[in-house]
Amino acid sequence: MNKAAKIYVAGHSGMVGSAVVRCVKAYGFNNLVLRTSKELDLTRQTDVEHFFMTERPEYVFLAAARVGGILANNTYRAEFIYTNLQIQNNVIHTAWKTDVKKLLFFSSSCVYPRLCSQPMKEEYLLTDSLEETNEPYAIAKLAGMSMCRAYNDQYRTNFISVIPTNLYGPKDNYDPHQSHLMAALIQKYHLAKTKNRPEVILWGTGVPRREMMHVDDAADAALFLMENYDGSEPINIGLGEDLTISEISAIVKYIVEYQGEVIFDTNMPDGTPQKLLDISKLNMMGWKAKILMTKGVAEAYRWYLQHMDSSEYINNKSS
Repeated sequence: MNKAAKIYVAGHSGMVGSAVVRCVKAYGFNNLVLRTSKELDLTRQTDVEHFFMTERPEYVFLAAARVGGILANNTYRAEFIYTNLQIQNNVIHTAWKTDVKKLLFFSSSCVYPRLCSQPMKEEYLLTDSLEETNEPYAIAKLAGMSMCRAYNDQYRTNFISVIPTNLYGPKDNYDPHQSHLMAALIQKYHLAKTKNRPEVILWGTGVPRREMMHVDDAADAALFLMENYDGSEPINIGLGEDLTISEISAIVKYIVEYQGEVIFDTNMPDGTPQKLLDISKLNMMGWKAKILMTKGVAEAYRWYLQHMDSSEYINNKSS
């Protein structure tokens, strides 16, 4: 990409979008066009078309999405499929109509089958049933990837899809009803520490394995692919290594310096047993992650402490 190229980051206020903004700026791309959800409702087709016709972005990072952890996905099933389909349909279709040079669509590792062979290769998509708790969200993301491929096939667009692993980092959502694993763990341990609680109760058995990647690494990989990959097949973005939820929990507990007991509530769901991405394609292109988990978690905890009074990201009224 030319350093002067106009770049639109959809969802720039969120964790992934804000990381993309930091990343592209760090590499010298400063001609960014950004809109908050209040300024531009991506679920409204006419608004999206007016924006693209007026601004004419050359490159688009589609990071805008309705996201959340296992509780949010299983509770707000209709909102998750509707909102994400609307956003994707409007942005991808309008990018074609306005001759966007290239678009990158952020999918999710939950698009892989629940009992998928490990590590998960890109060719394993659609080979078995999805995890029930996040099926509506996964179907929306599968539709987005299929849409990019279909537009490439029919209209010769250059729309690529990436499948990032579980992410964490600055601007994560710490609302207990919406948060992902890492944010939930950081908040639980911090509140237990500050309130002198003798124990922390976590969902499930602690046995499922998760690959956890700092969002700045994911953004760096996305920019790398935007500049170095042209193809309709999705590309995994990850570390290639995973830990059990119990092990991840222990790292967070150590970083937060919580001294109490940890109890796993086995009456609550575990979710997918394992979600380890095969990243051989990305590695063969010459990209590898750089941020170690201990360093990344410590940075995420510092961000949490600096923003723990912000209702935009954090709800400290959880029990």
